[in-house]
Amino acid sequence: MSDKQRTIKQSVSLQGVGLHTGEITQLTILPAPEDHGYVFQRTDLPGEPLIKADVDNVVSTQRGTTLEANGARVHTTEHVLAALYGCQVDNAIIQVNGPEVPIMDGSAKLFVEAIEDAGIEAQHKDRNYFVLKENLYYEDDEGYVEMLAVPTPGEEFRITVMVDYNSPVLGTQHASMYRLEDFKNEIASCRTFVFLRELEALAKAGLIKGGDLDNAIVLVGETVSDDKLAELAKLLGKEDKKIKVEGIGVLNTTKLQFENEPARHKLLDIVGDLALVGRPLKGHILAARPGHGGNVAFAKIIKDLIRKEKSGKVHFDLDKEPVHDINDITRMLPHRYPFLLVDKVIEVNENSIVGVKNVTMNEPFFQGHFPGNPVMPGVLQIEAMAQVGGIFALSTVEEPSNYGTYFLKIDNVRFKRKVIPGDTLVFKLELTAPIRRGIVQMKGTAYVNGQVASEGELMAQIVKEKE
Repeated sequence: MSDKQRTIKQSVSLQGVGLHTGEITQLTILPAPEDHGYVFQRTDLPGEPLIKADVDNVVSTQRGTTLEANGARVHTTEHVLAALYGCQVDNAIIQVNGPEVPIMDGSAKLFVEAIEDAGIEAQHKDRNYFVLKENLYYEDDEGYVEMLAVPTPGEEFRITVMVDYNSPVLGTQHASMYRLEDFKNEIASCRTFVFLRELEALAKAGLIKGGDLDNAIVLVGETVSDDKLAELAKLLGKEDKKIKVEGIGVLNTTKLQFENEPARHKLLDIVGDLALVGRPLKGHILAARPGHGGNVAFAKIIKDLIRKEKSGKVHFDLDKEPVHDINDITRMLPHRYPFLLVDKVIEVNENSIVGVKNVTMNEPFFQGHFPGNPVMPGVLQIEAMAQVGGIFALSTVEEPSNYGTYFLKIDNVRFKRKVIPGDTLVFKLELTAPIRRGIVQMKGTAYVNGQVASEGELMAQIVKEKE
């Protein structure tokens, strides 16, 4: 994957009908400068208002993703955005002379072909990737939609999707994209799908005025009479077409390109909706039963994490199940009240550890440090940091209760802010050198509300004291 930003070489236009409005719309994609991102423009409205493709501008996710800004809306944005993102185009202006992006054939294929016809041009600035460094999780209120993002070892962008509609025709399907380069051939041509029962209800309600049996896969989960199919054809203005289905399956108006085309289309939608984050991503997205609402909610979680990163804040999930609770800690460390300064450990891997200390007014040192102005002593912040490091060191040996850890050196200690009752101190310690002969060297940072409170470099030794 190129590390330089890209745009298209020249403008390119397409025309088609809007799925929901039924209006003929012309869409033109134009080159844009570096750091511009994706921006829609309603050329049919006075002043030709701009609508930035940003998750903060999403106003509806009903059967598509709708954006609004500067008094203008644009509907069904996900397929053209997926095409741009999948083609690794970072900057583009997307002009539409109507309220909705044309549905074309129900996929991103024609948009991809248009982008390739226009040509792609590398720009001078580097891409500003957002590299996922921690797990992110989303679940909707019903627990139906689940989304998880995890870091990838090689910092790739991957997506894995599972769909399950409790349908005999669809069943449970899976789809994966292991490299963004696979989007064009494996994902882009996969069309939107709808169940026959939904199609009839939407058509009668006038919600798919541009609906066509050629721009969607129609799934049939029950036996349907010929009269019912003829009624549906008339409802969609397709009386001249002989539509039929043999038992339970797919209407004969189209053939599946892949056995799991519906799942692949859901993956396509995720690509388009995550393009609204505003930065190319590196991480693995896993989604169960996704839809536009869940995609957008998850994109907002990622955007919030980016904001915190920009503000210098570091995010820790304090609600996750502890790796070591206080009972585990007392079995590992010899410290006891009032000198045990770690409440739980929420993360441990081969190179780092994250521990938590809840600071309360009941700490005995607040009686004298200072009356009327309680401040946690810096030396105790370093002691708590060292205890977290001690837990890490002891986790590398068998029967840690037989060992002790002792300070050898403290360097480059700095205190950045006060720590007071009510604060939650989060300590992250990372190895700065491999453990040799029981010597442990770590860089430690203490955070309050995601901001650095103190930091230092610690060295300790693990000593076996019991046989």
